[in-house]
Formats: sequence, structure tokens, C-alpha cells
Amino acid sequence: MSRSEKYHRNLQLQAYDKLTNMLHSGEDTSKKAAMEDGTAKNKIFSYNTYKTYKQQSYAFIRYIEKEHPECKNLKQARPYVKEYLQKSVDEGKSAWTVQTQSKALGKLYGITPDSKDYFTPPVRHREDIIRSRGEAVRDRHFSEKNNDELVRFCKGVGARREGMRKMMGKDLMTREQIDRHVSRLEKTATERELTEKERTQLTICKDAQRFDGCTHYVYLKEKGGRERISPIVGPDKDKIIERFQNTGRYEKVWQHVSTNADIHSYRGIYATRVYKTYARDIDELRANHTTFTYQGKEVSALYICRKDERGKILDKQAMEMASKALGHNRLEVVANNYLRGL
Repeated sequence: MSRSEKYHRNLQLQAYDKLTNMLHSGEDTSKKAAMEDGTAKNKIFSYNTYKTYKQQSYAFIRYIEKEHPECKNLKQARPYVKEYLQKSVDEGKSAWTVQTQSKALGKLYGITPDSKDYFTPPVRHREDIIRSRGEAVRDRHFSEKNNDELVRFCKGVGARREGMRKMMGKDLMTREQIDRHVSRLEKTATERELTEKERTQLTICKDAQRFDGCTHYVYLKEKGGRERISPIVGPDKDKIIERFQNTGRYEKVWQHVSTNADIHSYRGIYATRVYKTYARDIDELRANHTTFTYQGKEVSALYICRKDERGKILDKQAMEMASKALGHNRLEVVANNYLRGL
């Protein structure tokens, strides 16, 4: 492609090319390794994140085309990133929205917190979250009463919308199946080196074994192809298991999952159920100075909440159980976005 042809590619195509070249979703790429060698800032590891960043980048480009039409390439548009983000703040957009815009444009332009043109977004507070709190416009188009079984199912398995739509009869697993699979893989590991797929299976199966007392689980593959085995919990456990058992192995458990169903809210209820199942007495943990091994380090077993939840103390071990059940890796994500009424 000649230089003149490249120059005349519109801003949207330029952004598309740049973000698409960063996408490493589904590839044999370790995010941890990329973080360690410093290449993570030039990579996007989740397809859903890629879609969000592309959407936000296109919105910025529409602003540039309207307000600064003289800009013909991304480099010329870069000085207006802070102006665009400040406009969002002035218009009263939520801190969460501005944070997302900032991260997307930071990825597009390689802007980091130590960059001179870094925009400091507003602080995000739990009380400002509108999603999944109270009645949203979309809730008026979804009747929980008429979709009672779906709602109860979601609260018992903790799947994302993507997982609910893909779920098949074969995705139901028992504790016995998991234990047998772990035994087979551990025996195989003594005979030869496990493949990457086998190592992943062993990891998620061992994570599932930590859910003491759980008899049935659901296998999930969602958000960038990450796999997990989550426990089925709550008062509707038997009905959920029955629905799986009445579904063909390669048939979908749910033929239709409404886009108006508040899946995030149901995942919050699920996370809270898991947490309460494994939470220990906080006073005893404090009195005994109990520690907890997290990400290879020995730390206090107590999680001290901050900001609007200041003063609340949670059990890190139970938080980790809820985190693994949801498919997250950070305790603060569970504390800030899912646990309710504790």
C-alpha cells in the first residue's frame, strides 16, 4: 500500500487496523507473561474488551470528524483526547462510562498514567452504579414473574449472558466426574508432560474440588474463551439439575435468553450465596490473626472494605471462592461489584 493510500484511509479504518492488530484473544498468549515482559500495553486479550474499545474509539472518531474535521489521521486527533473526555465529564456521564472511554483511548494511543497527556478520570463510587439497581428502562420489557424459572436458574449457576446462551445438557458435571478426571490427569502427569489443554482442565477441576459439600457443577466457557467449573447453589439447585438432565447432551438448556434479563444482578445474588456458604466468623479470624494464602503470598484473612463500604470486614477465603465461581481473579472486583447485603 502506498503512503498516499494509507494516509487517505479514514480514521475509523485506521482505528480498526490498530486495535485488530492488538487483539490476541484465543491465541496461545499468556497475559501474565505479557505483563512481565512489558508487552501487555500493546495487546488486548479479550474479544469482548476489543469490541468495547472499538466501540468507544469509533465514538471518539465521530466527535473528531464533527469538531475537528481537519484531522486526517490518528496522530493528528490525539491532542483532543483530553478534550473529548472532559466533555463527557461536563455532560454528566457517569464515572464508570468515562473510565471506560479513557481506557479505550489509552489503549488506542498507548496513553499510560505516566504520560503527559493522561486524563485523570473521576473516581468511581458504588452508590453511583446505575446498572442492576432499581428499575431500568429495559426492566419494563422483562417480566421476572413470567420468566421465573430462568431467573432462578441464573441465580443458581452464576453464568454470564454468553454462558447462558451456549449452555448445553452435557455441561452438567458431578463431583464424582470431577474427582475421576483429576485422578486421570494426575496419573497422566506422572507418565508424560501434560498438554496446555490438560493443564487447564486440571486447574479448573482442582478449583472445583474446593467447593466442599457441592455435588453438581456447571462447566462454562465464556469471556475470551476462559473456562471454569462453577458450583450450582441455592434453594433451586434440584430444579436446575433436573432441567439439565431433561436436556439432550448437545441441546441448549435455554433456547432463548432475553437481552432484557438483568444477568449482572443475578450473578451478584449468586456470588453472595457462594460467599455466605464459605464465610467464616470474622471475630474469630481477627482474634486468631488468621492468615490466607492468596496468589502465592501469605496475607491477612480479613478484607477491609473502603469508600462507601468503609468499616465492613469480609473473609478473603470466602471472597476467593465467590471470585472463582464467577470467573474473576481479583477479590476487589467481587467486593465492589457483586457482593450485596453482607
